Amino acid sequence: MAPTTELVIARHGEAACNVTGIVGGERGCTGLTDQGRHQITQLAARLTAEQDGRPYSVFYSTPRRRVVETAEIITEALRVPANVEPDLRGVDHGDADGRPWADIKTAFQGPPQHSPDMPYANGSETWNQYLDRATRALQKILARHDGEKILIAAHGETIEAANHLLLALPHNACLRLGFVTDHASVTRWQRPTNRFGRTIWQLVTHNDTRHIEL
Repeated sequence: MAPTTELVIARHGEAACNVTGIVGGERGCTGLTDQGRHQITQLAARLTAEQDGRPYSVFYSTPRRRVVETAEIITEALRVPANVEPDLRGVDHGDADGRPWADIKTAFQGPPQHSPDMPYANGSETWNQYLDRATRALQKILARHDGEKILIAAHGETIEAANHLLLALPHNACLRLGFVTDHASVTRWQRPTNRFGRTIWQLVTHNDTRHIEL
């Protein structure tokens, strides 16, 4: 029987741009808050304890500062180096980067998902362009590490992209559903092979924050 593929996506801890409501791209992201670092320290302890004799084969991170800082804390605990995957970065914000989200959403009449084929700022990606990029990157990672245990430190948008991919959701599904993801949460997918040789992706947990103690 083929080994089970396991995909674990951990969202970054609380970042300064989250607290202030600033669009956190390359300019707007200034890293984790003290609370965010505390959250990720607890997350790293959980990930270490849950390895159960099957350590993570590979660890990926996105290049945004808040995720890089998250990955550094996890790497220290797991002793697994983080590979930065540029195409898993969050949405490219264009001129919205570093500006208040409230102003961007007011001008756009909602978040990017509300008009997924329209750029929400000059030079920004559309939501569907982001999804296409992120799901392609995830597909490559899953194909590269078939049968392995994969850890990704990423964004809430990355978790949305993974759910979109593995649930085989249609384009513009964001117009009728969404996924809540808290800071330092864990989303876990598994793809076992049954005794008939069939494989299906199973969502084991989503937005799991049981490890967070305030």
